[in-house]
Amino acid sequence: MKITDLLSKDAMIMDLKATTKAGAIDEMVQKLYDAGAIDDIATYKKGILAREAQTSTGLGDGIAMPHAKNAAVKKAMVLFAKSKKGVDYAALDGKPVYLFFMIAAPEGANNTHLQALAALAKLLIDPVFVQKLKAADTPDEVLAIVTETEDAKEAEEKKEEEEQKQKAAETAASAKAPTAATEAAAAASDEPFIVAVTACPTGIAHTYMAEDALKKKAKEMGVKIKVETNGSEGIKHRLTAEDIKKAAGVIIAADKNVEMDRFNGKPLINRPVSDGIRKPEELIKIVEDGKAPIFHAAGGDSGESAAEEEETQGSIWSRIYKDLMNGVSHMLPFVVGGGILMALSFLIEQTVGDHSPIFLFLNSIGTGAFAYLVPILAGFIAMSIGERPALMPGMAAGWMAATASIEAVPALGKAGFLGGLIGGFIAGYVVLWLKHLFRNLPKSLNGLKPILIYPVLGLFLTGLLMYFIIVPIFGGINTAMNHFLENLGTGNAVILGGLLGGMMAVDMGGPVNKAAYTFAIGVYTNTNDGRLMAAVMAGGMIPPLAIAIATTVFKNKFTQDERNSGLANYVMGLSFITEGAIPFAAADPLRVILSSIIGSAIGGGLTQLWRVNVPAPHGGIFVALLSNHPLMFILSVLIGSVITAIIYGIWRRPAKSGATAKASGLSLEN
Repeated sequence: MKITDLLSKDAMIMDLKATTKAGAIDEMVQKLYDAGAIDDIATYKKGILAREAQTSTGLGDGIAMPHAKNAAVKKAMVLFAKSKKGVDYAALDGKPVYLFFMIAAPEGANNTHLQALAALAKLLIDPVFVQKLKAADTPDEVLAIVTETEDAKEAEEKKEEEEQKQKAAETAASAKAPTAATEAAAAASDEPFIVAVTACPTGIAHTYMAEDALKKKAKEMGVKIKVETNGSEGIKHRLTAEDIKKAAGVIIAADKNVEMDRFNGKPLINRPVSDGIRKPEELIKIVEDGKAPIFHAAGGDSGESAAEEEETQGSIWSRIYKDLMNGVSHMLPFVVGGGILMALSFLIEQTVGDHSPIFLFLNSIGTGAFAYLVPILAGFIAMSIGERPALMPGMAAGWMAATASIEAVPALGKAGFLGGLIGGFIAGYVVLWLKHLFRNLPKSLNGLKPILIYPVLGLFLTGLLMYFIIVPIFGGINTAMNHFLENLGTGNAVILGGLLGGMMAVDMGGPVNKAAYTFAIGVYTNTNDGRLMAAVMAGGMIPPLAIAIATTVFKNKFTQDERNSGLANYVMGLSFITEGAIPFAAADPLRVILSSIIGSAIGGGLTQLWRVNVPAPHGGIFVALLSNHPLMFILSVLIGSVITAIIYGIWRRPAKSGATAKASGLSLEN
């Protein structure tokens, strides 16, 4: 499949009107919807914003590649947009963006689609190609430029492939008959050789752009390089043990976990994927000059996946957060699917009774999904730490925490969500310890590790700690916490609800937001009491709704692009998608975040004042009818949203016509 098969004249904007990041995203998403590429604007936009929250897709040099791969995409398509004025897109180099390629990939995108998208990403490394696109005035010119460059690229790659085959044949021949060619081959083998791995969470664009940038720069510098890509197509150009052994060092340009233990003892530099695109020479130079630190794998098993990342990747807290979020992200489908079906069954029960087949069906499958919640959480926390060998001990620890009487002191009750969370970390680090303990086992016995040593000893040691220590302790803590919540007075309940609601607005999907949501989920799973779910749901709905109200009421304070973005926030807020407020918060953090915290805290507190119970972990306004007091829940959200909108609207300065977000008074300095 050619790149031009994914480009469509109907999905091109030759004069992008937006001047802000939020406005540009909205304008491009709307165009994809109009072109028939997506059927759900809110879902697709949520994917775009989630990717932007990880790191800006504004790559620098005036180019951005926002992309998402989710269920909203009906057919793979690439939108091209060109801005004459430039967009303040928070690009990695801090400069305006003039060219956009917004990629829409279906969840089940096949390899031909993904290969075409990867090819497009590689073309954008070519400055000549980019310059031609900047000069293009019509969709036909864009298609012609892409076709010409793609054909030239394919011809170049074919030529390189033939040259490599010829070199391989010459090497084989020289091995049989030593000649002057043998000496030349030996001299060539003295050239520096580096291996690299590139990866990004979506695996559509940045992975392949980093690959191409590293290969081009290495060629210019006279350095041999082999790059493994971890993209949507899976792992391509996998590094062999021989490649790693020969390499002078390793470059990891990745924003997600990659196999690391295979690089044990090698000089290794670990950077974000954006550095692979923007700083390939710097990375290659560090390895070439011998300045990369030696990497020490957690278990020292050169053939196994990494359980612990290099120390340079972040603080202890960042690693703990990454491990926790791995568990939470895998747990959420069970929470949402099981929780909502259980809540629906309770709603139906009020009408048809508890013996109805419909009630029994919905309640059974909802309860069944919910039963896996804590084991899944613990298992995938453990897997993030200790990789695959830790999954089974982690799930077993979660099951022990969630099951009554699986403890040395049965009277204390279940350890529940918190016990499972701790159990996941214990299982992960137990497996890490086992890897370290058996690192010097003879190679002939290495096969015993994954099939016997890690499963048996991992389960035994984790179970021992859970049975005699963790479950009894957290069973007591869990029971005490449940009694505390049951006997919580109205005043204290309002304070707790306000605290949780406010936390939802602090970073809108970040660690603080997730901490509040996870705590509420834990209480809900342990008690089936949805009062705190009501507080966090209200707190998460208020920021985007408040932005929408502010852009509607205080029109003179916002540009036309921002007002258009504000309209989409009505849908995102009602759907409990807090991330809808992120573009505004990124441009104006002090005003947006502070006003949102105030409104969300008030909304969360009001849900507790009116004793609102929402027996579903997600859904926003669409699950309000499942609440015991639906009108009070809606009123709590409305009051908090209006308060935030008024504070933000009054606090913000009027927008200047034609100005960018920074010029219109959005920065902290104003």
